[in-house]
Amino acid sequence: MKRIMFLVIWLLAVFPPTTHAQDSKLPKPFVTGLKNPESVAVGNDGRIYVSEIGEFGKDGDGRIVAVDKAGKVTEVAKGLDDPKGIVFGAGFWANQLFVNDNKRVVRVDSKGTVTVIADEKAFPTPPLFLNDICVDEHGVLYVSDSGDLKGNGGAVYRLVVVPPNPKAKDDAAKKGKTIVTTVTDGKKNPLVKTPNGLVMDGKNHLLMLDLMSGDLLRIRVTDGQSTKIAGGFQGGDGLAWDHFGRLFITSWQSGKVWGIPRPGQKPILMAEGFKSAADLCLDRSGQAVIIPDMKEGTLTRLPTTIPGWEVDVSPLSFKTEVAFPKLQWTGWEGITEKGKQFPLRPLMLTHAGDGSNRVFVGIQQGTIHVFPNDQAAEKTKIFLYIEKQVFYSDNENEQGMLGLAFHPKYKTNGEFFVFYTLKKDKTVNVISRFKVSKDDPNKADPASEEEIFRIKRPYWNHDGGTICFGPDGYLYIALGDGGSADDPLKVGQKLNSLLGKVLRIDVDAKADKMAYAIPKDNPFVGVKDAKPEVWAYGLRNIWRMSFDRKTGKLWAGEVGQNLYEEINIIEKGGNYGWSVRESLHPFSSSGVGVNAKMIDPIWEYHHDIGKSVTGGHVYRGKRLPELDGYYLHGDYVTTKIWGLKYDESKKRVVANRPIQDPNVPILSFGEDEDGDVYLLTTTISGQGIRRFAPTQK
Repeated sequence: MKRIMFLVIWLLAVFPPTTHAQDSKLPKPFVTGLKNPESVAVGNDGRIYVSEIGEFGKDGDGRIVAVDKAGKVTEVAKGLDDPKGIVFGAGFWANQLFVNDNKRVVRVDSKGTVTVIADEKAFPTPPLFLNDICVDEHGVLYVSDSGDLKGNGGAVYRLVVVPPNPKAKDDAAKKGKTIVTTVTDGKKNPLVKTPNGLVMDGKNHLLMLDLMSGDLLRIRVTDGQSTKIAGGFQGGDGLAWDHFGRLFITSWQSGKVWGIPRPGQKPILMAEGFKSAADLCLDRSGQAVIIPDMKEGTLTRLPTTIPGWEVDVSPLSFKTEVAFPKLQWTGWEGITEKGKQFPLRPLMLTHAGDGSNRVFVGIQQGTIHVFPNDQAAEKTKIFLYIEKQVFYSDNENEQGMLGLAFHPKYKTNGEFFVFYTLKKDKTVNVISRFKVSKDDPNKADPASEEEIFRIKRPYWNHDGGTICFGPDGYLYIALGDGGSADDPLKVGQKLNSLLGKVLRIDVDAKADKMAYAIPKDNPFVGVKDAKPEVWAYGLRNIWRMSFDRKTGKLWAGEVGQNLYEEINIIEKGGNYGWSVRESLHPFSSSGVGVNAKMIDPIWEYHHDIGKSVTGGHVYRGKRLPELDGYYLHGDYVTTKIWGLKYDESKKRVVANRPIQDPNVPILSFGEDEDGDVYLLTTTISGQGIRRFAPTQK
């Protein structure tokens, strides 16, 4: 007790209470009357959980409370000592609250039962002042020990909480156990003085805010190696990400709140005037952070808007509706002869660019349909049928016919190109040239197939598959990293592999015994140990890319692995970071931070929002002028859709506006000859094409 009181007295001496009142510009607190609230976390039940220290240094008067939507405060757990950092677990421990309580870590279940999971003796070195806590996606906990608050004894620990196993022979294993190891400490690392705020930064890295030095460090959890990435946060307390790569920072000493709009940018002051801004978290809406003011005893919501980096997130007044509602698909039935469902999987919707205003739809199983671009169209014609040579399986649904592109001179040469998986060898993808038949413009000649490119993959997934012609007349090809997880062959950063790349080839010429030629201005022509086809690299699995028909920019939706989805603008020779970066964050133990050699995405979203991005098109149609310039994209899993705008002069996203959720899996997007954009989804009814429409007509 005496030691705790000494630490508290020292803390108040170093960081004396501010005497000014809260800034009038601060939002009004939505909860008052709390007793030294230190940390907040939002539960799946929508309630806000708060650790109340009570009287500093007094054991047994600390508690956890929950705040409902109406602002009512209810006690959840009591009898704690000085509870500080709190976080909800993950995996097996989801919905369980973990709390740093002075020199121990406890778990609080949904009934408010408190269980000690790591006491003072469980740590490699007895902790002095356990402060913040965070959790990774697997449920591993990380806790900070601020030491003696003079720069000595500080450490960061990893806690693996093993679930109970009733079948185990060992009594300890039956009850479960906690394994505590040291990530880093002040003895090994002079940058570590008084660790406080913690938050994960990707899979294998932490961000740590040092209370004494005010430094923000990135720490690799595998070996404790750290890098200073920002400073000036004296008395720094809390760290929190939002869903779009923005980091928020509080200072207990100065009462200030900063935002870093994206990694690599300078911190920007968002608010000041708190008496003691403590350990914050993102609120349930994702559009505000919740800040406990310890001395004031309040909770305040602060909007996540960072000055100078405003992003319009107001909903667009659009929805999707069934397009071509009368359309029947020739040769397809939703039910097989044996009574099993046979979903239609339209992946490509495009046009021939020949002035005919026809719509061509490629089906993943290996058929291309054609029909007039008329909402009253009633029946398709089969343009090309190659299902017998295309491999597709519902259990391996990243294969099949994945790409379709018409030659820019199709009107005169009748050529189009198809990307598909070979049925004879499903580890091989092929790009073939076909020609339209001589006597029927709505029918291709299957005998005209000329294979121009093939690639062998080590695994079934991450095929990529988008092919499209650029304004320069060359064919661009998106190839995934070969599949599995973690880029096992590390091809993303290898220029001597075509996997994990965007390629650029000339299909109007042949050279070096190939059915295509290499454009002379490709970025890696003549570079030792580099494939000359490569246009851009460091990509995991682009799922749909397209050129903006107005600006000529190449847009891509890049599917992430663990935590993030991203939107990229693909540039000549660009390195997009995979697999040492995932979106805006380091990936794996060899992960790296922001650097000049790599291009970060223009936008990311967290897996709390969606699990698999589907890239779309920049809208340039005339039917819905309000959507002009918006990049329409969505998420396959959560079925969310957004319209994103990128400001060239500011070099940043200025809008990411949600569109009414269609509640269907978003397989792909397509664009007709007029620039109108469509959404494609799997279907049993045949109504798998949707278009955008105003919510109010």
